[in-house]
Amino acid sequence: MAASVFALSVVWLALATAALLALTFCACREVIADERRNARRMVELHLATIEALALAIDAKDQTTPNHIGRVQRYATGLACAIGMSDTEVQAVKTAALLHDIGKLAIPDHILAKAGPLTPEEFQKVRVHPEVGAEILRSVQFPYPVVPLVLSHHERWDGRGYPTGLKEHDIPIGARIICIADYFEALTSDRPYHKAISPDAAVAVVKQEAGKALDPRLVDVFLGILPTLVVEEDPADSGLARSSDLQAGRGVRASRTRPARTPLATVFENIAVAHREIHALYEIAQTMGTRLTVTDTMALVSSKLTSLVPFSACALFLYSPSREQLQCRFATGTDSELIQQLTLRSGQGLTGWVARNRRPLVNARPSTDLEAMGSKAPTVLQSALVCPLVFNDRLIGTLGVYHTEPSVYDDDHARLLDRVCEQAAAVINNAIVFEQTQEDSLTDPLTALPNTRSLFQHLARELARAERHKSEVSLVVLDLDDFKEINDSFGHRVGDWALREVARVLRGAIRPYDMCVRYAGDEFIVVLSGCGGGEAESKRLELQVAIGRIVLDVESAARRPLSISAGIAVFPHDGDNYDALVAKADRQMYEDKSRRKEETRRRRVNVEPPAPDSAPLVS
Repeated sequence: MAASVFALSVVWLALATAALLALTFCACREVIADERRNARRMVELHLATIEALALAIDAKDQTTPNHIGRVQRYATGLACAIGMSDTEVQAVKTAALLHDIGKLAIPDHILAKAGPLTPEEFQKVRVHPEVGAEILRSVQFPYPVVPLVLSHHERWDGRGYPTGLKEHDIPIGARIICIADYFEALTSDRPYHKAISPDAAVAVVKQEAGKALDPRLVDVFLGILPTLVVEEDPADSGLARSSDLQAGRGVRASRTRPARTPLATVFENIAVAHREIHALYEIAQTMGTRLTVTDTMALVSSKLTSLVPFSACALFLYSPSREQLQCRFATGTDSELIQQLTLRSGQGLTGWVARNRRPLVNARPSTDLEAMGSKAPTVLQSALVCPLVFNDRLIGTLGVYHTEPSVYDDDHARLLDRVCEQAAAVINNAIVFEQTQEDSLTDPLTALPNTRSLFQHLARELARAERHKSEVSLVVLDLDDFKEINDSFGHRVGDWALREVARVLRGAIRPYDMCVRYAGDEFIVVLSGCGGGEAESKRLELQVAIGRIVLDVESAARRPLSISAGIAVFPHDGDNYDALVAKADRQMYEDKSRRKEETRRRRVNVEPPAPDSAPLVS
């Protein structure tokens, strides 16, 4: 009996132990499953965070939007085509998504640079694979991602970076991403080159097989390329997510795109914000290289289109002495009408902006035309005008106009105001430059062009005459007895005489001819398209006109001015500046000698005869 009880006890103990072990096993299994689920959720969370960061970086990239999406599609397709496992395909797909995350360490102005990079700038670019690998090293990926990101710029021939790996020492996933990245770069616009056609890109990829790229993978890639190149929806992020793939194998994109998501809107806002920054940076970077107002405004208007829409753009410059705003530059629709505008401060919408130094949004462009009394119709319907202020001094206004009504809003006004902040200083410098240049080409006493202007003008006219087989005449004029005028009446009167001569000469020639104060009391007139006969007639006309100028310093000192003149004609009297001036100068001095002799003879003829001698006394 005791033995039976003992046996039964043993059985019950065994059953209890087994039940306890079973419960313990189930509990452990559930704990392990929970841990695995938690680990999977953590990995998914890490991946989602990194993916969002990668998308944000891609959204702000003005040079290659949606670049990572296309690289991911090409790389995933190639990984599937060579028979990689699902885990390996997922590693390639994730690494392709994150391969450029290290660009966070590269300044935007280097990424957006249009020309070749300097060695220092290229060194900055070369660090992005290492930076990307360091960023991702703390993420516990269930498959190898970091080595692929680190090595995606290694070359098959060992001349890549960052470590110079060669051939099969480069992870195969990195070689796959390198091919995808290379082809995508060729077929998309970059700051340093325009996109080439897919056929041309294929030819380049073939040339790089065995050099930059794994030749075996190139053959496979080119074989499946027709299935990878699909029409891309601009609204799509371009990413081939896991849900878009058929069990990690299918890479052919669907033609039906999902509806726009809030996340896509967020990325679009990021892209818009960085477009603003990029456009403003471009304006600031290149604006200072322009010296004239016209060049500066041509640049501003070309760059402004990426920030503010417009059908026409115009610059008005302010003259404090006249309190007027004159259109100095206009481009686009009805720009001919705008260029004719000159408005007083406070007049029209442009004058209002200048007086109040505040922008006007969606004003009527016709207001300026009406303020001038113009009845000319315009198709422009809305205007945004901002003041240009430099060192608290009004420079003018910058306005954009559109053919559609109510186009502009406060955001456009904010952007244009930012542009005006940058443009005001540059336009002010351009005004100073132009004034300095004008001063260097103008005689300060007479306001006529000076000798430097003569060199430039005559060089153009002689070249034109040579092309068209025509003639150009020079008339060299010298004011008679000018030293005597200065000595007798002072330099103030002498200066008045020179200014009067300049005024008369300028009024006696055609608008496209040039009169220059050559030196001291000498002047040169350039007559385009005139032969010897016309030049001689003009010489006599000018001498008669100068003869009408009378000095009236004192009642007893009225005397007319006179001027000597000589002519030379291109190409008969010379084919260059020096020969023509020398010939005309000789003729002028011959004319001066004749005039002096004629004056002497007149004086002799009008002088009373000498009194007869007294008769001799016998």
